[in-house]
Amino acid sequence: MGQFSFLVSGVSAVSWKMLVMWAIGGLLIWLAVKKDFEPSLLLPMGFGAILVNLPFTGVLGNSGIITWLFQKGIAASEAMPLLLFVGIGAMIDFGPLLSNPRMLLFGGAAQFGIFFTILLAVLLGFPMKDAMSAGIIGAADGPTSILVSQVLDSNYKGAIAVAAYSYMALVPVIQPFAIRLVTTHKERCIRMPYHPESVSKTTKILFPILVTIIAGLIAPDSIALIGFLMFGNLIRESGRLESLSQTAQGPLANLITIFLGITIAFQMQAEKFVRWDTLMIMALGFVAFVVDSMGGVLFAKLLNLFLPKGGKINPMVGAAGISAFPMSARVIQKMGLKEDNQNHLLMHAVGANVAGQIGSVVAGGIILSLAKTILH
Repeated sequence: MGQFSFLVSGVSAVSWKMLVMWAIGGLLIWLAVKKDFEPSLLLPMGFGAILVNLPFTGVLGNSGIITWLFQKGIAASEAMPLLLFVGIGAMIDFGPLLSNPRMLLFGGAAQFGIFFTILLAVLLGFPMKDAMSAGIIGAADGPTSILVSQVLDSNYKGAIAVAAYSYMALVPVIQPFAIRLVTTHKERCIRMPYHPESVSKTTKILFPILVTIIAGLIAPDSIALIGFLMFGNLIRESGRLESLSQTAQGPLANLITIFLGITIAFQMQAEKFVRWDTLMIMALGFVAFVVDSMGGVLFAKLLNLFLPKGGKINPMVGAAGISAFPMSARVIQKMGLKEDNQNHLLMHAVGANVAGQIGSVVAGGIILSLAKTILH
């Protein structure tokens, strides 16, 4: 039997922590397939979680493909998250935001949960680099969360990446819960007529350039993310690179998303992942996400105190100031129609949502800049 011992060695090497990770991987796959929660992200992450938690797995180590993808695609220069931002930028139409610039305010207000959670994590005893990395989960922006946790060398990179993408996928579940906590039926029924002003092509071309310059001056550590995001948008708005724009929105974004999802699983190895402090980090990320959503809503309610009766803002629109584009805007539209079947909030929510995409990246840059001052 000695020569066949390899047939049972793998089975005997399975630990209970590995079984837990198989269950987590299965859950992510179930959410992707059965519930249609961001399948392009959760399915690769779920399958990757199983791959890296098989005994003596060949995808890890010096010759392992997932190790190589992680080292080259994320650890070395955050190449995958940055390239994904080119595709995201090419998908975004800033027209609704430019025709209603006050929506920019919600892109900032809906980042409050990030800084609230950083403070909470520090009070719970987490080192500042881990507290900052946990807080950025609230941005609902996977690439930004990955970049911040990598640059700060957090001890919980895997949990942060998984939490960021999982909570993004669960926006249709989490946001309605958070919004209803701080709004009334009457507030959710506020109507906002949409009268878009025409936005010139010149304005649409200048916008990504100016945002890049301003963000670079205010939060220089965000320039890689904001720069690639705005570069993708500039490709879209130039009108001269339609084939490149379609490639960035489709094949590039899809390919990077698939490999980013499975590469993140490198950080989901059982010994690093199945720990109480890891669960606490993920719980803190949930708090950040919920408080971010509520922060945007409460800011809208504050603005309404100073606005005339006919110009009130539906507070739900404020929750779209997080970065989960376009999922959050769709959730707000659906909630608005549920409260009043004639209340169409989509375009207002889209304006706040794209503002949140910018706000989350700038918030990530601010955190990295603060980290340089505090940690060094």
